[in-house]
Amino acid sequence: MQSVKQWKMAILGAGNIARTMARTMMAMPNVECYAVASRELKKAQEFAVQFGFEKAYGSYEELVSDAAVELIYIATPHSHHYACAKLCLLNDKPILCEKAFMVNAAQTREILRISKERNVLTAEAIWTRYMPMVKTIRGILADGLIGKPSVLTGNLGYQIADKERLVNPALAGGALLDVGVYALNFASMFFGDEIENIVSSCVRTDTGVDASNATTLHYRDGRMAVLTSTMCGISDRKGIIYGSKGFLIIENINNFESVSVYDADRNRILIKERPEQITGFEYEVQACISALEKGSIEVDDMPHDEIIRMMEWMDECRTQWDIRYPCEGV
Repeated sequence: MQSVKQWKMAILGAGNIARTMARTMMAMPNVECYAVASRELKKAQEFAVQFGFEKAYGSYEELVSDAAVELIYIATPHSHHYACAKLCLLNDKPILCEKAFMVNAAQTREILRISKERNVLTAEAIWTRYMPMVKTIRGILADGLIGKPSVLTGNLGYQIADKERLVNPALAGGALLDVGVYALNFASMFFGDEIENIVSSCVRTDTGVDASNATTLHYRDGRMAVLTSTMCGISDRKGIIYGSKGFLIIENINNFESVSVYDADRNRILIKERPEQITGFEYEVQACISALEKGSIEVDDMPHDEIIRMMEWMDECRTQWDIRYPCEGV
């Protein structure tokens, strides 16, 4: 019986989201928890012991210099994504970079240019894009169970405004890049990208980043997506798509739990639950592995053009709000 290849995966950054990825990696038979890097060696060492990583590094440079590393998950704050991604790619290390991919579209284009130039895999860890429920929901829409869709709504809110990384402009804080990105991706996944304009507004924190925001996407064919996100309150996280024959409700646009279909009389006629999962992160990791196995520098579920498009949408929102970050330059 042929043994399964274990890909030597590393994590750059050792914060909370890195812990979720580490738990995921531990449960994947084709992934080896190989190395972790932090700017504090002790933190990396403690992380390595807790999650069974073979190597612990006290600098990112040491990690990318390790010839055995085959895939790096970047788990630093948004403001550091550009420098970390560039460091990895210039050392020919494939990357899965946490969302929001970069701070702006200019940084994104430069990173993807390097990816193409050096022929190195680059993917965005926007986990909802990779989940099996995406195909389930698209299938329901394609089957015409709710008729012709006209309006999509999505909201995502958490009480997280006490976190330094979210209120600090130097760390590219704010609701948009942290949670609003999911709402925008939700609209893109199920209504597509053929928009004619974006109308957006926000409420700012005392530090000058967006605390809550509302964005409307106007589609060329007359459809509309109305999206809200906040870091100052807990929302129901629902996504709803209205059609000519009924509507569907998706529980939790940040980690699809179920989709329910209702007819014109508002009777539920179908419910689909999400399949069992480790954490939900495993799908993005597997997508990267599949791309690496076939020699591709991008993944099918979130290709490079789409990464750029989502950053452009967020740039447009911030332009309308007149919010810029200190790290805006490339």
